[in-house]
Amino acid sequence: MHLCGVRGSTPATGADFVRYGGHTSCVALTHDGADAPSLILDTGTGVRTVTALLGEAPFTGSILYSHLHWDHFHGLPFFVAADRDDARVAVLVPDQQDGLSAQALLERGMSPPHFPITPSQLRGHWTFDLLAPGEHEHEGFSVLVREVPHRGGRTLGYRISDEHSALTYIPDHWPTRLGPGEDGWGSYHPAALELARDADALIHDATLHAGELDIGKELGHSVVDYSLALARHAGSATVILFHHSPTRTDDELDALAERLAGSPEVIVARQGAVLDL
Repeated sequence: MHLCGVRGSTPATGADFVRYGGHTSCVALTHDGADAPSLILDTGTGVRTVTALLGEAPFTGSILYSHLHWDHFHGLPFFVAADRDDARVAVLVPDQQDGLSAQALLERGMSPPHFPITPSQLRGHWTFDLLAPGEHEHEGFSVLVREVPHRGGRTLGYRISDEHSALTYIPDHWPTRLGPGEDGWGSYHPAALELARDADALIHDATLHAGELDIGKELGHSVVDYSLALARHAGSATVILFHHSPTRTDDELDALAERLAGSPEVIVARQGAVLDL
């Protein structure tokens, strides 16, 4: 598992954002024994780094979107290994239940006058399909899909497993939308618990820190404390704090990591990290 982009909302640049990285959300998954990733979760600007993981090879695989906000999508046309004649890319987009096709939904954010080309004009063999909650198979992985609360469009969370490991991916999550829950951080609702149950790793929205909960009502995110508590409630072995605010500096994330140092099952996500499950 490659953490290719760990920021949320918008990229972060400058000297204060070097150690944890400034690219937005993207995770690339590789099967045991395989040479290259075949399943990508979101294409924030971090997807640009996937090309280097492939060497000279084209990308052949699938892209699953959690949702279609800019920070999870706007790296797509800059994914060089997928924009070539010998690439094969299957794109799965959350069904917004509004009658629009996957391609039409993507074109809302990628077409003139906002961008020079549409997704269908990328080179290679591309397919675009809608994805709804349920059990699916993609690139040899079993994928459980559930809807999770967020703001501004239907959002999906994923549980991805193979023969021996399970990864949960919930990068954007607004649990207080379903009530304060027992701790005040938000509801530990059935969809989140099912996705995270006994997972080897839980990648979870940690945009907000203590004292910033009110911002969650505006933007639809969760606090670090919820991520940790969800992992405990669900029995996740490791929680990876993800989707850092674009204003969260390296020093602030170092301080968070130091505060949680007594909890070895907690990882503050860094761009470029490679984790084996």
